[in-house]
Amino acid sequence: MKIHEYQAKELLGARAVDVPSGRLATTVAEAVAAVRPLVRDSGNAVVVVKSQIHAGGRGKGRFREHPDLAGVNVVLDGIEGGIAAAEEAVGALAGRMLGSTLVTEQTGPEGKQVNRLYVEQGIDIERELYLSVVLDRASGRNLVMASTEGGTEIEEVAAERPEAIVRETIDPAVGLLPFQAHALTWRLGLRGDAAATGRRFVAALAAAAVELDTDMVEINPLVVTKQGRVMALDAKVSFDKNALFRHAELNALRDLSEEESAETEAAEFGLSFIKLGGTIGCLVNGAGLAMATMDTIKEVGGEPANFLDVGGGATVENVTAAFEIITRDPAVKGIFVNIFGGIMKCDTIATGVLQAVHNVGLQVPLVVRLEGTNVELGLRIIEEAGFPGLVVARSMKEGAERIVELTR
Repeated sequence: MKIHEYQAKELLGARAVDVPSGRLATTVAEAVAAVRPLVRDSGNAVVVVKSQIHAGGRGKGRFREHPDLAGVNVVLDGIEGGIAAAEEAVGALAGRMLGSTLVTEQTGPEGKQVNRLYVEQGIDIERELYLSVVLDRASGRNLVMASTEGGTEIEEVAAERPEAIVRETIDPAVGLLPFQAHALTWRLGLRGDAAATGRRFVAALAAAAVELDTDMVEINPLVVTKQGRVMALDAKVSFDKNALFRHAELNALRDLSEEESAETEAAEFGLSFIKLGGTIGCLVNGAGLAMATMDTIKEVGGEPANFLDVGGGATVENVTAAFEIITRDPAVKGIFVNIFGGIMKCDTIATGVLQAVHNVGLQVPLVVRLEGTNVELGLRIIEEAGFPGLVVARSMKEGAERIVELTR
């Protein structure tokens, strides 16, 4: 589960992680109202207006409607012009940013609509660094990664200068130890007051990651101010969904407008659904079989439109919901149902598929392949139904080939 930057900073700030002051704005009036207290409290004549979407690269992104604007804008109050000038500039920016579509490398060409802004105090930056705490699934432990190459994508650094990345693995029994925090800050080149505040920052971030059950906390850039203060200029946090039962308060932070509506709807029916970019809808039970099905479709020249696992105990309601979600995608030109009947028998599956087809209506070719308990009975039920456009396959390879052929 992902959250916005302003939400991440609220969570981290409450856990002793140093973050700049800022205010959320969903309207132009709220953005303008944020300027005066931020300038007054910080004593800094700079205000930053940031788009809030679930995607990185906002600073380099551009608005489709306003190509001259980036996703992150800096407003000087001009000192001579006073705060009123800053309020006017922020209002003009907010009016153009809100409701516009921001396109970044991570959003793809379709971009995302900006519905929220974060107005933040300016910072006197001396250095930009990178810091993150990520869940390393290979070791089953949190891993702290740091680099002097702040403000750039860590993937680029890893590819071009892997030696510039510093790593420390955290033992969950004892947490991040003082010598590890010291080693990280030393190798980042922090000295004096910056080293002391840096060690506190790293320790607080590592503790927050454990407390919140995150799978990633990324601070990029981590900045050192001219006064030797270490702060999170940006913050990206995502949580381990398997641990959300321990954090009911985090569910309130979800922004459903930022999530794929089909994926959200699928979760309500207990379905695992991920939208992809192909034309062949997949309805499968079991994550492993679902991945094998997608691989087979690609092997025979097709492109899957989704990953969809209905689970081992799917009901007619689940299958119907899955059909509705798949067929709602205008890119889908055909559907491949590939089910192994173990706990759920094939005749039950066949009945569910037919009822779903009847309820939803079949507008595209459908290939069904069943295997497992009562498979012959299940196949006979489907064949005897006589639905036009519905084809039965005897193997996964045959089913993939048939649906690719029919969608062409």
